[in-house]
Amino acid sequence: MANQTGHILSQHPFTASAPCRIDLGGTLDISSFYYPLHYLNPATFNIAIDMRTIVRISSHDAGRVKISSRGFESAEFPLEALPYAHPMGLMFAIAAHFHIGGIHISIESSSPPQSALGGSSSAAVALIGAYNALLQRAGMKDVAVDRIPLLAHGIEQSVAGVPCGIQDQLAAAFGGVNAWYWKGRGDRLLFEKKPLLDPADSDWLTKRMLVSYAGNPHESKDVNGTWVRGFINGTHRSQWIAIAEATTGFIDAFARKDVTAAVEFMNRETDIRREMTPHVLDAMGEKLVEAAITGSCGARFTGAGGGGCIWAFGEPEDIFSLKRVWEKTLSAHPDAAILDVGVDMKGLIFEDG
Repeated sequence: MANQTGHILSQHPFTASAPCRIDLGGTLDISSFYYPLHYLNPATFNIAIDMRTIVRISSHDAGRVKISSRGFESAEFPLEALPYAHPMGLMFAIAAHFHIGGIHISIESSSPPQSALGGSSSAAVALIGAYNALLQRAGMKDVAVDRIPLLAHGIEQSVAGVPCGIQDQLAAAFGGVNAWYWKGRGDRLLFEKKPLLDPADSDWLTKRMLVSYAGNPHESKDVNGTWVRGFINGTHRSQWIAIAEATTGFIDAFARKDVTAAVEFMNRETDIRREMTPHVLDAMGEKLVEAAITGSCGARFTGAGGGGCIWAFGEPEDIFSLKRVWEKTLSAHPDAAILDVGVDMKGLIFEDG
């Protein structure tokens, strides 16, 4: 197999890309939560955004795997000694799964590093897509498209050392605006997808959302770990029930385009998390969220917070006014900025050349 794939790669590279996401109701996609809360039909809402992670695989020295990515030092190792406890350990773990040497993996992300937009998961999905294109060209068995997010999640959770949610991989693979209902392995399907926006209505949403990078990178393990440990030992159970209910309320309001109700549910979900873990927002995040609330908009940190991005939702005139306030606030940090994003309806795109 190595000789065959190596010959193919020497002719041309294979490229795939997948979108990042913004979200609400995250953490409920972790099995520690959705099994005990099954009776509530817990769900997570996310929007795939057109900030894509592009992954390219090309020929490299036989028996070795090299990874290059903006913001990280390039690294390469023998195929039989790929490290998983490494800044790019997830990518090396995926390379180990496919077990094809002589590959250079190049990652180009359009999102800020550690921005809590699900960039590592979108890179994982895109990398599997690139391997799929290579395997298809070689006439070998590939990964069924609907299994790609499950494989990406399984590998990530196996090397992360903490429970991981699956919403990021699903947004990356399928794109669009969706509610994901978590059913678990006792059901016919692990999850159910409910599309919430027709592609023709993308402009409707783009006019009603705002995304900013607050300038400081996030570290989700600390926040997520706190939430998981607290839930398992019985702390804040009522708050998580309220979070599940607020998320469902937001999804229902969004589906009927009731912006006022959606904003109320969004802020309720964010407020509960802030009460449980005040450090979920840094100083800049606090200012952005308070400005959104004052301006009749909803606001939510992306992912598990602790730095990264904040997104807002509201009526167009309120979002227009909030953007001016946010721009002034963000100007105090050299790395902070409003992100120019729209809705990505495509999800994973992979090609054989």
